[in-house]
Amino acid sequence: MAATISVEQDQFSCSVCLDVLRDPVTIPCGHSYCLDCIEDYWNRPKQKGQYSCPQCRQVFNPKPLLSRNTVLAEVVEKLQRTTLRKSPTPNQAKPGADVKCSVCTGRNKGKAVKACLTCAGAFCVAHLKAHDERFHRGHKLVPATEEFKDRLCPIHNDQVMKMFCRSEQQPVCVLCVMDRHKGHESVLLEEERAIQQRKLQESSLKSVQKMKEAEKELRFAIRHIKHSTEAVVEESERVFSRLVRSIEKQSGELKELLRAQERGAVGQAEDQLERVQRELSELRRSGAELERLSHTDDHVHFIQKSKSLHFPVKNVELPSTDALTYLMYKNMRGALADLKDSLDEALEREFSRISDKVNSLKEVSNQTISEKAQATKVKDPDLLKSEPKTRGDFLQYHHDLTLDPNTVNPFLVFLDGGRGVTTLSEAQTYPEHPDRFTSWAQVLCRAGMAGRCYWEVEWTGNGGVSVGSATKT
Repeated sequence: MAATISVEQDQFSCSVCLDVLRDPVTIPCGHSYCLDCIEDYWNRPKQKGQYSCPQCRQVFNPKPLLSRNTVLAEVVEKLQRTTLRKSPTPNQAKPGADVKCSVCTGRNKGKAVKACLTCAGAFCVAHLKAHDERFHRGHKLVPATEEFKDRLCPIHNDQVMKMFCRSEQQPVCVLCVMDRHKGHESVLLEEERAIQQRKLQESSLKSVQKMKEAEKELRFAIRHIKHSTEAVVEESERVFSRLVRSIEKQSGELKELLRAQERGAVGQAEDQLERVQRELSELRRSGAELERLSHTDDHVHFIQKSKSLHFPVKNVELPSTDALTYLMYKNMRGALADLKDSLDEALEREFSRISDKVNSLKEVSNQTISEKAQATKVKDPDLLKSEPKTRGDFLQYHHDLTLDPNTVNPFLVFLDGGRGVTTLSEAQTYPEHPDRFTSWAQVLCRAGMAGRCYWEVEWTGNGGVSVGSATKT
């Protein structure tokens, strides 16, 4: 039983000229090419005596002997004949669909299957065979399609446009160069194509490089924004922590004041209570004596003993609990409520002011990044502002800096709540920390800085001192 194998024409195309194999040869790695194509490829100057496969890049040394693959040539020829017998399908471009053979005479010209760029003619199967027998090498064949007609000169229909007129920026044929374009700057079409291709490649490389630079700058801007935001967040946490500690301190002081008031009022009440309890004990003893005398029948004895019994009625001055409660509850509660309202208003007002500044910086930053991204160069948004000249101008960028105890050198000690530092002759016992300076008497600030920053340093004493900025690597 015979087996049927389905193949496509693309399977028998040369990877160099992208056309159907002509005089196919197979090199040692197994790939096949047109004899002329592989010879031209190996003879190129950039090969420098190396003979490699255009597809797999395998190098052969010495140069392989090339022989026509007769089996493959017969398969390609049969494939071409089969393709010619097939009827064209809609929307499918086929060789020779609308191109007639240039050699055939009469009305019924054969359909061209190949076109020769050297001869500027299209050939049917029969005349193509005659052409190949006459010009075995050196002529460039392409599929005979409507695209081939675009290569023919519109003035000289039998000439292929092989030149390029730089004066009028259009392809022309050799006759046009000698006639209509005489005196114009003309070069070979291949040369002009190579120049334009090189220019486009250089332009492409420049565009890619520019986008890479923009990408690098944008990544830097993102890191800068994140770092700056982190520094501001840390500073805000420290400020609010100090605010909370201050409120807790005031709360503790108020609590101690109320407790002292309580101790004074309770102490007075307890003294009065002690006196009342002593007098109550005396009254109880007198009452018990009166109860005992009330059971005697001796009237004289009762009268004599009753003279020593006394039951005085005294008014005890009691503390004003209503006034104390009003003072400690109503007045203090009202004062604390007023304090809370004032604090809430101040916090809301300041937070709104800070939010407005943040939003304005955000708008400036977004606008700056958008503009600079188009120009492929990102800059600090603060640089858009006018340059400060006076101390008053600089003070708008003033920052209060606090020194970091985790970085201070053991021979340094803090002053003014961590805002100043001085040197000592003896090392201090600071806790171990990986960020602490051990070799030099140095210390870093706790908060980072972003954008424009201004600070002032006061220095006293003998010796030298250095102040500078540092970046985290």
